[in-house]
Amino acid sequence: MSSSSSHRAPAPRPDPARRSWAEPFRIKVVEPVRLTTPEQRERAIREAGYNTFLLKSEDVYIDLLTDSGTSAMSDWQWAGMMLGDEAYAGSRNFYHLEEMMQKYYGYRYLVPTHQGRGAENILSRVLIKPGDVIPGNMYFTTTRLHQELAGGTFADVIIDEAHDPASLHPFKGNVDLNKLEDLMQRHGAARIPYVSIAGTVNMAGGQPISLENLRQVRALTARHGIKVILDATRLAENAYFIQQREPGYAARSIAEIVREMCAQSDGCTMSAKKDSLVNIGGFLAVNDWEVFEEARNLVVVYEGLHTYGGMAGRDMEAVARGIAESMQDDHMRARVGQVLYLGNRLLAWGIPIVQPIGGHGVFLDARALLPHLPQEQYPAQALAAALYLDSGVRAMERGAVSAGRNKETGEEYRPKLELVRLTIPRRVYTQAHMDVVAESVYLVHERREQVPGLRMVYEPKYLRFFQARFEAR
Repeated sequence: MSSSSSHRAPAPRPDPARRSWAEPFRIKVVEPVRLTTPEQRERAIREAGYNTFLLKSEDVYIDLLTDSGTSAMSDWQWAGMMLGDEAYAGSRNFYHLEEMMQKYYGYRYLVPTHQGRGAENILSRVLIKPGDVIPGNMYFTTTRLHQELAGGTFADVIIDEAHDPASLHPFKGNVDLNKLEDLMQRHGAARIPYVSIAGTVNMAGGQPISLENLRQVRALTARHGIKVILDATRLAENAYFIQQREPGYAARSIAEIVREMCAQSDGCTMSAKKDSLVNIGGFLAVNDWEVFEEARNLVVVYEGLHTYGGMAGRDMEAVARGIAESMQDDHMRARVGQVLYLGNRLLAWGIPIVQPIGGHGVFLDARALLPHLPQEQYPAQALAAALYLDSGVRAMERGAVSAGRNKETGEEYRPKLELVRLTIPRRVYTQAHMDVVAESVYLVHERREQVPGLRMVYEPKYLRFFQARFEAR
């Protein structure tokens, strides 16, 4: 025996109270990826105008740009794809999707769309009139744009803690009821077609809303005859946080909590590309027949026939099966657990992130991480580019670039949150991938003063974060 091995410290014994966990699946198919050189990444990010959305996928090592449409489907979902009924009208897959939506979300009527923004467009055209005001628990980019294109104005009524990355409030997605009631008094109920409520608020760092707060919102709006519409994109993740954090729900299943949340609303828009574990698809679901009838007419104009709405039959089947899988407690525990694993590694090194750790990603606090960059130099965009340069990890900006401009004045919004989102696709990466990501963030943080600011050199008219181009200062 060598001297080095004879003096090796014994491995720590497992703690019976803290058993390791593993993903509730086995890997059956793999997709090769490549690690590029620093020189290749430097060239790629310059050609992309320092916008990670404009990078080619083949130049990305670990892709944390989004969890939208990037999940790995199960063998059950793939089997369902082979049962696609591609009839133009009356596909049996539509009726299965309708059945699963009614079972798990509880709404009466289904309008399928190609993805979530299709549902947002139709909902906005049905419910919003020019001059209307739509309160919500923090804006989301596509949601707000569709509201504005319909002539409405978004109004943020989220609690103040949501704008503080360091706040440990367990439900930073909650609505400030005083803000909402004040808005009603100033504009009148007739000018508020609905309140827009997102589960695990994306722009706040994937932060949940509590069921108690949602009930209070429902009670307040009901007194004024105002609808509540959920963004159910990540509602199952929100339900997990309710199960873990809200008193009285520890013994309730994810599926039961989702149904209870939906019962506090009049309908929802859904991007099935998140919770439902598919690559494409979405829907609008409502209880009101008149809203449904108008939406069913408009879906034919903008999406496709009312029994496919922009999806192939096989995709509707994958969504139907994905809804059921998304409600499984073991799945959600592993899904959020991987996000927590990455976030806790960064916290242990003192990396500034949004706390509590969110449901679909870890959000780096770019203002705290790059204090030498003023907001007009887009620190979150600069940080996302620096992370890619270091390791080939692709993240995305959620700050001033995403916030865009005031539709009336044209001035840039200056949100309090300037974040980089490390978004974890579902059932795609291993813990080893998370270790690579964490180490890359650590190294960028170590040399943070060397990260240059950016100037925008091309700005598209709508949703500029997708296609804007920058150059280093």
